[in-house]
Amino acid sequence: MQERFETFTVLINRISRNIRKIKNQEMAEYNLRSAHVSCLYYLYMHKGATATDLCERCEEDKATISRALDYLETNGFLTCESKCVKRYKSPLILTDKGNEASEKIADKINSVLNAISGGLTEEERVEFYRSLSIVSESLEAVSKK
Repeated sequence: MQERFETFTVLINRISRNIRKIKNQEMAEYNLRSAHVSCLYYLYMHKGATATDLCERCEEDKATISRALDYLETNGFLTCESKCVKRYKSPLILTDKGNEASEKIADKINSVLNAISGGLTEEERVEFYRSLSIVSESLEAVSKK
């Protein structure tokens, strides 16, 4: 049982650390960090979003997304065209600079996904994601007890 726990936690931590490392390496030229990458990717893929949408899609808390969006807006990656009182529900749009960085992010994500899927058949990949979803949902349920 202890070996199972150690293997599980080490592998999950290693995967998470490598994802952050890839995000940070690829975006160093733009001075972006991991949370910025996720925001830009989802804004790019969905042709805009609100901060509320990004919290859900990125699985990040409101404070993390708010800091990331402030940085991205201040540095010219996105704009908020609405002057709504509830800024958190205002649509966010990528600028040209944001689109350029986001396109590079999307390309890198696709190349990473292709590289890590290379050793799996389509059926194995589908089963892997199904299993990962079950583990994620089970951990979430246990953490709420």
